[in-house]
Amino acid sequence: MEKRIARLTVLIDPAKKEIFEAICAEQDLTPSQVVRRLIRQYILEHAGGRDLPDWLSGKAKTDGVS
Repeated sequence: MEKRIARLTVLIDPAKKEIFEAICAEQDLTPSQVVRRLIRQYILEHAGGRDLPDWLSGKAKTDGVS
């Protein structure tokens, strides 16, 4: 199971942040949920031949935020 123990700091233009947060709120998602989803998608698309944990590769049920 995925453990949420690491923090990632991202610098972003304030106008983009405001739009991003508004869109997340409209979809009833937190910005963190959306960023985790984007990171998972990026990893799956670019992992190459790396071995991935079952919870990341889709072989096990995730926390509901794909």
